[in-house]
Amino acid sequence: MSPSITACHAHAPQRRARAALLRPVAAAALATLGGVAWAQTAPAEPLRSSPESGVRLGPAILGGDGSQPVVIEADRLSGRPDLETLAEGAVQFRRGPLTLKADRLEYLQSSDTARASGNVEIRQNGNTFRGSEVQLEVQRFKGYFLSPTYHFGRTDAGGSAERIDFLDEFRSVAHGATYTSCPAPEPAWILSTDRVLLDTAADEGRAEGAVLRFYGVPILAAPTLSFPLSDARKSGWLPPSINLDNKSGFETSVPYYWNIAPNRDATLTPTILTRRGAALGAEYRYLERTYQGSLQTYLLPDDRAAGRSRWSLNLGHEARWEGARVGAVDYGAALQRVSDDDYWKDFSHHLPSPTPRLLPGSAYATRRFDSFWGETVAYARVQRWQVLQDPDPASRIVSPYQREPQIGVNQRGAARGLEWTWETEANRFTNGNEALRAGSRLHAIGSLALPWAPLGTPGWTLTPRVSINAATYNLDRAAGAPSSSASRVIPTVALDSAWVFERQTEAFGRALTQTLEPRLLYVNTPYREQSNLPNFDSAANDFNFTSIYADNVFSGVDRVSDANQVTAGVTTRFLDRQSGAEVLRLGMAQRLLLRDQRITPDGLPVTQRLSDLLLLGSTNLVPRWWLDGSLQYSADVSRAVRSIASLRYSPGPLRTVAATYRYTRNASEQIELGWQWPINAVARSHAAALEARDALSRDGVMAGRGVSSTGGCPGAWYSVGRVNYSRRDSRITDSIVGFEYDAGCWIGRVVAERLSTGRSEATTRLLLQLELVGLSRLGSNPLEVLRENIPGYRLLRDDSSTVAPALSHP
Repeated sequence: MSPSITACHAHAPQRRARAALLRPVAAAALATLGGVAWAQTAPAEPLRSSPESGVRLGPAILGGDGSQPVVIEADRLSGRPDLETLAEGAVQFRRGPLTLKADRLEYLQSSDTARASGNVEIRQNGNTFRGSEVQLEVQRFKGYFLSPTYHFGRTDAGGSAERIDFLDEFRSVAHGATYTSCPAPEPAWILSTDRVLLDTAADEGRAEGAVLRFYGVPILAAPTLSFPLSDARKSGWLPPSINLDNKSGFETSVPYYWNIAPNRDATLTPTILTRRGAALGAEYRYLERTYQGSLQTYLLPDDRAAGRSRWSLNLGHEARWEGARVGAVDYGAALQRVSDDDYWKDFSHHLPSPTPRLLPGSAYATRRFDSFWGETVAYARVQRWQVLQDPDPASRIVSPYQREPQIGVNQRGAARGLEWTWETEANRFTNGNEALRAGSRLHAIGSLALPWAPLGTPGWTLTPRVSINAATYNLDRAAGAPSSSASRVIPTVALDSAWVFERQTEAFGRALTQTLEPRLLYVNTPYREQSNLPNFDSAANDFNFTSIYADNVFSGVDRVSDANQVTAGVTTRFLDRQSGAEVLRLGMAQRLLLRDQRITPDGLPVTQRLSDLLLLGSTNLVPRWWLDGSLQYSADVSRAVRSIASLRYSPGPLRTVAATYRYTRNASEQIELGWQWPINAVARSHAAALEARDALSRDGVMAGRGVSSTGGCPGAWYSVGRVNYSRRDSRITDSIVGFEYDAGCWIGRVVAERLSTGRSEATTRLLLQLELVGLSRLGSNPLEVLRENIPGYRLLRDDSSTVAPALSHP
């Protein structure tokens, strides 16, 4: 293995402990020493005295408890039958995964006492313990370990203790224990305790006088704290979180985790915001055999900045009910609500929603039936929205319709070459906007297709399809207008022809398979007047390579575009023959109207026979470079009306730069830049070492082997960020810029985030985090922000510590 791979770069995975404020992993591993190393050691039959000296005798099989034999090797073995056994000189004691080395090992059978002295070293499951002397009454499991030091392979960390006393098979006490992942003699951070009590039977430990020091400065202390000795969840305080933004000021949270049961837990998070006051967040989770869910709330009783109470609610519930007559019914509910319209601006990081100004609420029930005719689903749903409006009229959004209720049945099936889908549904639509009329709709849509592969023409499919969209409406009485009803039935006939051709080729110095995939689609939908009908749920589809092959230019049910058109397109792909990876894709598509289209998104008839031309391309021909692009070209104005181009360069781990250009004529023009990049030589060496390690792992050289850190890293600096710039407005809209510093045994992160909440408003947050490798993370957590916003972002330490503990069935 290359030495550079092991130089202060790759620490083993950590886990986020929803347990005590700080989880002393050292104490947990000491329990391994106490509960495993000697607990399996049975009294051995003594060996007869040997006159030879300086000769390794063994392995000697001493017997045991019937499961694993005890093996002793030494330069000299002697003893008296039924009295004592003595091993001297390079002693090795082995049983299963346990190995003990010492200068001298003595076992007194009369008192059932084993004593090892002189350079004692114990290894088990990647953990190493060293000390001057170990003595133990084997059956009673009572004794001591003097001046032990320890190193744990899972966290690549360790420490020392003055003494460990074994009280019995399950309980032990460590005096003056320490823990750190930093190199001696002056570790950057160290957790020290006066005493640690371990009880493996209760899976619990308790530390007394625990102090965490960072460069000699105490940053956390607790007179007493408890922790689990395994990955099991345990009630207790979690590491504090710190946040700073221009809306709330300095924010400090200290969560408390309550492990109610194996399938239920809760987290209470008291918070202080310097500009707003005191708040309380709460999360409750549950998991049963037939249902599961969660509830999150946040309450700020007296927001001094806003002069009112603020709150948020987010709940989700999923369940299955099985009845003797009805069968299995899946049902559930989801709800997001906040106290006021400005909540999304002031507490954006508290809203887990992709549409922070449009918060959903729904309840549903579904029943599935499987039969010869295919899978049939009956369902019912109620859906409501909370719309957070802006005082600025230019920034207001249109409230979608509520569905109160939505009841329907759909089916998808195939038989004797035929494929069909159908759906019938009844909806009641309401809206808080009085300018929009409410009403009911009953609709039925369906399609029947017959895919056919002509004989003697492999790679060609011809699919005729017939579909229908029928709906009837009943509108409520509006002010000054009577109630009204209307209906319409719109059929569609389509013929879809697709080919796939392949050939072997050599290009770009590689053995490739090239495909040629032409497609031709004919659609005929008659014109039906729809201006007198309401529009509850239809909107224009985005014009792209998927929607250009759709029968309808609208989504939803209420609008169906008339069509007599042919869509033609072709795609070619180059596939690496050895790996199967796609290295190049090129495509183009265009639609030809055979008559004017009268039902359009803007209400104006389309008379131009040829649609805009769509072009796309993506490639990874040049190693470490990725290029994607799409272009919508209008022959009417002889220029591009919309384009997207993305370029990403990723030469290896922790090194990525991505740029994206988005242009929509007369609407927007944006440039996005994202990166993670090493700044100094140490960081570049780190990235190169990880790349070499990944290459060895792909080749199977390091399969099953861990890569440890040796510490002593002089410090690696990385820059991370993402910036969105609007050329139309000549301003930066959203941005994330930060730095990561890797000191080997600790990592510091400073990230500034700015999110636009209006044309002249923005929220700015400063995220600070100190990660003590092998122990815990303190401060705010910018990792999710970095993952979501930087393409190709990679953690400096590969771990799962940000994953919440899983619930289990009772």
